[in-house]
Amino acid sequence: IVRTRPNSCRIALHIKPLHIAAAYIVKMAPLFSLSLMFTSVAALLAPRAAIRQATRIRAEPPIGDLADRLLSAKEKSGKTFDQIADELGFTNTYTTQLLLGQAQLKPDTLPKLKKAVPGISEADLETLQKAPFRGWDPEILKEPNVYRTYEAITHYGNAIKLLINEKFGDGIMSAIDFYMTVGGTVGKMGEKRVVITFNGKFLPFIEQVAADNSAASPEIAE
Repeated sequence: IVRTRPNSCRIALHIKPLHIAAAYIVKMAPLFSLSLMFTSVAALLAPRAAIRQATRIRAEPPIGDLADRLLSAKEKSGKTFDQIADELGFTNTYTTQLLLGQAQLKPDTLPKLKKAVPGISEADLETLQKAPFRGWDPEILKEPNVYRTYEAITHYGNAIKLLINEKFGDGIMSAIDFYMTVGGTVGKMGEKRVVITFNGKFLPFIEQVAADNSAASPEIAE
């Protein structure tokens, strides 16, 4: 004879463990809260990458610690970016980009850099000769010096566009065929003033004349 429990009994059997679990949770709630508190504090105090990057003197490059070693070699040389730029024959901004691993070291420049900054290792010089993974870290926008420059570009963006269009036509300024320098001057009141110069090739938008398209996509027969 097979005997089955009534549905009410089965439900009661299922509910009883839930009551036990609920009672345990209520009893242990203070410990759970304490554990959660410690976990939250640990997370806040953890040396997260974003926190580390925000406290560095520059944004973390995609190629790891190369920039750290290059800047360390620069410091050991006792030279400024401008002095190294003069020896290389580059603008001071391009020189700084090179020492951040954000520009490629060309063969003709290799001996000049070795002489100007002798502390750079052969392995790092070899890495610099490869096409870099150019990029930027969003954390850099939190740095006031960079943020204010970004703010100036965006605030005057409409005016810059209208002036470029009026002077050159419908087009843009290249950031590849491009020179940039950071310098300074002295104002009328004797204050120091920062001068940033962009010098980029003008690139006009073209009319896409079909006859001039030397690599047209093949047509698919319907």
